Formats: sequence, C-alpha cells, structure tokens
Amino acid sequence: MRTAAFLYPWDVVGDPDAARRIAGLGVQQVTLASSYHSTRALTPRHPRHRIVTARHAAVLYPPDPTRWAGRALRPYPQDWVPGADPFGEAARALADAGLEVHTWVVLAHNSRMGAEHPATAVHNAYGDPYPWAPCIARPEVRDYLVTLAAEAAVRPGARGTELESCGWYGLAHPHAHDKTGQLPLSGAAQYLMSLCFCPVCSAGYTGLGVPAAELRGAVVRALEPVWAGASAAPAAPADRAGERAEIGALLGADLAGVAHAWREGSARTLQRAAVRAVRDAAAGEFRVLLHADPAAHRCGANAGVDPADVLAHADGVVVPCTGDDAVRTDALGPFADRPSGTTVAANLTVVSGMGGRPGALAADAAHAASLGAGELRLYHAGLASDRDLAAVRTALGVLVERSGG
Repeated sequence: MRTAAFLYPWDVVGDPDAARRIAGLGVQQVTLASSYHSTRALTPRHPRHRIVTARHAAVLYPPDPTRWAGRALRPYPQDWVPGADPFGEAARALADAGLEVHTWVVLAHNSRMGAEHPATAVHNAYGDPYPWAPCIARPEVRDYLVTLAAEAAVRPGARGTELESCGWYGLAHPHAHDKTGQLPLSGAAQYLMSLCFCPVCSAGYTGLGVPAAELRGAVVRALEPVWAGASAAPAAPADRAGERAEIGALLGADLAGVAHAWREGSARTLQRAAVRAVRDAAAGEFRVLLHADPAAHRCGANAGVDPADVLAHADGVVVPCTGDDAVRTDALGPFADRPSGTTVAANLTVVSGMGGRPGALAADAAHAASLGAGELRLYHAGLASDRDLAAVRTALGVLVERSGG
C-alpha cells in the first residue's frame, strides 16, 4: 500500500539525518509543504531548534516576481527557515534518500491576507470578518488562489501535488488564545456561522432567488438559542448526513438549498480551476489530489466536495480517517464508486499527542483498504515523537509482510 508522510521543509533543512530517517520508516513518498499557513511547530529531533514559529501564511520557495507583478494579492515570503529556497533544499535531500516528493499546498487559509485586505475575507451573518478565511467566491481571491496553486504545486523535482483548503474556510480555526469554545456548536451551527455575507456572496444568494437579507435573518434567528445556551450537544463529527438535515431544519429547505447551491457551486468552480491550472503548469505526468471531506457543505482544511464531481477532474482525494472504524466508514464510503484510475488516500494521524493512533496503524490501514483506500497519508512525520515513529516503522513493516512484498 503506497504510503506518504507529511513534512515541513524546516523538518529537513539543517538536519542531515532527516531524509534518511524518513526513508527508514518504509514510506515511498513525502508530501512536503510548499505553501503553508501560520503555525507554531515542535521539531523534536532537529539538531538546531525545537520550535519553529511561522508567523503568517507564506510560500517556502522564492515566488516568481513576473507572475505576481502588478497584483494586489500575492504570496508572502517567509524568513523563519534559512536559505532562499527551503522547499527546494528539502526536496533535493529527500529525493537523494530515494523518496518521491509531492508538494503540499495550502490555499484558502491566510490570516495575513485577510488582515491586510479585509474585503477578501469571509464575513458572517453578523458582519464579523474571518481574516483567516478568504472568500473563495470573490473573483480576485479565486484568481489569486488558482495562480498560487499552479506555482506552489509545480516545483522542481515534485512529481505531484496535494491541495489543502481548496474550498471554503469558516469559523473553525485554532486562533491564538482562542475563546470560542465556551458554547459548543453543532456541525450545523458551525455551518451557519461560516456562511459568508460579503457583497459578492450576498449578490450570489439574491441571484439564486432569495434576498440576502432574508437568508441573513434566518441564520441569526436560528443561532439565537445557541447564544442563550439552549443548543443541543454537538453532532458527532462524522455525522455528515445529520448535519445537512439539521441545516435544512434550521433554515428551511428553500433557504438551505440556496445557501448550499451558491457555496458548493463556488467551491466546485475553484476546485476545477485550480486542478486545471496545475495541470497546465506541469510538464508530463503530474498527480493532482485534493484534501477533501465527502460532505459538500463542510469547510476547512479538508474542503467539502461532491465525491462524483471532484473525481471527474482531479486524480484523487486525501480523506481524513483518524478515529474508529465508524469514522473511516463514513469518510471513505462516499468514494466507493470512484472512477477507475483515481486515488483515494486515507489520512491517518500518527502523532499520539494530537489524537493519533500509531500503535493501531496496521489495523486502521487494513480497515481503510477494505473500504477502498488505495494509499495512506501519515500526519505528520516531523511532529511525531521517536516512539510514534517506531510504531509507524513497525506497522508499515507488518503491512509489507501481509502484502507479500
């Protein structure tokens, strides 16, 4: 079973043993970040540092100045990893260790852009901006994201790409000193708080037959019990069908239908354009996968998709599968009837401190395979402890033995 591990360039740059150590896990591929959001990351084995603070969303390679000349929206450079091209340096080291390198491109998740260009951000029903969440329905945002996808995906030495947050981002975001968890929100309430009412989206709702003010009013009314503390406990994270039914009950079928149609149409437009731009930029065979959730109404790093639609134009999807058998069944089931030749990769967290199950990796991978997953993604080899990595190495060895390889 083909397996890839996620890495940041700073996991490799400055550590002469990193590439060899990753290759020794038994993976065939590394999915290496070339465009990433702000984060604070632990590097438990690096000889020069333990904490890397990426202060804002940035590209980890030198962007092409001619591509971005005259544009108001452009990628930000980084200065927390030494060298002019940390992605390129890391990619070369990994390739020299026998690993295939694919790019990991984060798109619609950029707090700095939203702070410097507030009109580009999602604005909720109360008028509050979400600086970390660009509104993908805005033409200038979509053009920026598609251009970034092509540049950040097709880096020298890369054989493919995985596009993260290629769709809507919303309320959920681990913000600094976050104070939003005191009133638990169901999946439906998260959706309502993630609906955008910027001028472009408001015009979109109206164009589909419902005045934006009517939809906004319905959202505000539906959320009033939440603020009063009377909301029910959140739906189970994997209850995709239940979430959608709850949205319909809260808004009414007609209003919910308009919201879904506008947002899902905007997401499909971005996804198709991003995949096409990457393919146009690539020379020869180049795999394009999307990090995806099979519930089209969901937003976040694993963008909501229509399973049939996304696999009509992308080469495959990377699906979050960390948890029990029910979680994986719910996540992978909608992709069971995928077209021949497309890929479904099960993404399993292997960092114990982040809820991962490295000790159960062999069993979880076997279950994912029984549901149709043809590949594995391991999140995240740079963040995992030595003990976690030892468990991964053992599990991948078991899988090789079972396959007769």
